[in-house]
Amino acid sequence: MLARGHLLLEDLPGMGKTTLSHGLAQALGMSYQRIQFTSDLLPADILGASIFNTQEQRFSFHKGPVFSQVVLADEINRAGPKTQSALLEAMEEGCVSIDSERYTLPTPFFVVATQNPQHQSGTFPLPESQLDRFFMRLSLGFPPADAEKQLIRGHIPQRDKAIDAIISAEQLQAMQANVDKVTIANTVVDYILSLVTHTRHDKDISHPLSPRASIALAQGARAWAFMEGRDFVMPEDVQAVFASICEHRINPHDVYSQGSVCSDILARVKVPL
Repeated sequence: MLARGHLLLEDLPGMGKTTLSHGLAQALGMSYQRIQFTSDLLPADILGASIFNTQEQRFSFHKGPVFSQVVLADEINRAGPKTQSALLEAMEEGCVSIDSERYTLPTPFFVVATQNPQHQSGTFPLPESQLDRFFMRLSLGFPPADAEKQLIRGHIPQRDKAIDAIISAEQLQAMQANVDKVTIANTVVDYILSLVTHTRHDKDISHPLSPRASIALAQGARAWAFMEGRDFVMPEDVQAVFASICEHRINPHDVYSQGSVCSDILARVKVPL
């Protein structure tokens, strides 16, 4: 969010992806819409459509749920590829094109998408072009035993419980501007290039990292350094965000999993002093 990127949450059903996304949207205090992706969802259900006004005898555009500052795309891989692609232009450019007209989305604009693992029934794999639009992919994982025990003993359904906003759109934009001011030295830039270049020469990786991934690594490292209270980037900042930013962009052959490839790259590429 500080790096102006979009988030993909991937995990098994029932892990709290949607609950976390709802809570995040409320805490941000911005306009919010949730889109439940299903197999029969159409692009117009996301972007909106031009509808003929019989009284005025002309077409008027009715905005879809994507025209919000925070958009939750719930179970995005339940919809077909055509519908998934409806988010592409919006996520990349902050605008959508309908009937040869371009409509600007509100700012800041932030997409939180959830998806179930691809081996789950009724899912459609996200295309590479869609995955590349997501700044990060995170997995919640199973909670620690003590935390799950508390859930079991004290769980009370509170789906309608409101969460107070802790930040405004103006405050978020001010923080994003401060992140942009974080200095990144040439040695750290060269380190990022070395990491990215390694994927382009690894025979076990069929989809190496693109220049978009290089930019994301630099911006993610800036945001991490900002959260650590520094105004400059260290190689450790790049390492801290490398897996989350790059795992979903890399398509390894059967020899490795995505996670092991990222660990292997970090281990092989020399860290600048």
